[in-house]
Amino acid sequence: MAKSKTTRKKPKAPDTTIVVNKKARHDYFIEDSFESGVALQGWEVKSLRLKKVQLVDSYVLIKDGEAFLLGCNITPLDTANTHTIADPSRTKKLLLHKKELAKLFSATQQKGHTCVCTKMYWKNHLVKCQISLAKGKQSHDKRATAKDREWNIDKQRIVRQANR
Repeated sequence: MAKSKTTRKKPKAPDTTIVVNKKARHDYFIEDSFESGVALQGWEVKSLRLKKVQLVDSYVLIKDGEAFLLGCNITPLDTANTHTIADPSRTKKLLLHKKELAKLFSATQQKGHTCVCTKMYWKNHLVKCQISLAKGKQSHDKRATAKDREWNIDKQRIVRQANR
């Protein structure tokens, strides 16, 4: 039996990522990640559909048993309605379970640990936020990470040339 040439490939899943915080990976050691929902207003969802958001200096604050996303800047659209006041740097509430909140709270009480938002993405019709427990890097750690990354690139280049 011969294979038919009309084998179909799986359709590629659409990219659901809205924004990734690359600076967080540079500035912190990422230890543990959680998925949380985000309480948003209508104009913010419309802006997220056009990817008008920045997570560069955003962080998560845990206060009174609730988690809030601070420093996330969502640029309002020009076509947004005029009777609502659009605050681009509004504090957004994160929707987490109590056990997750307790784990985050206890981990952020340790010295050098913080909680940052590393990614925002669509999950079906909902906006989800990947928050991560992180430990701050020092400058020599950042240099070592860059050195390792460059060595891995060189290593792949050497292997590729040797296989020719």
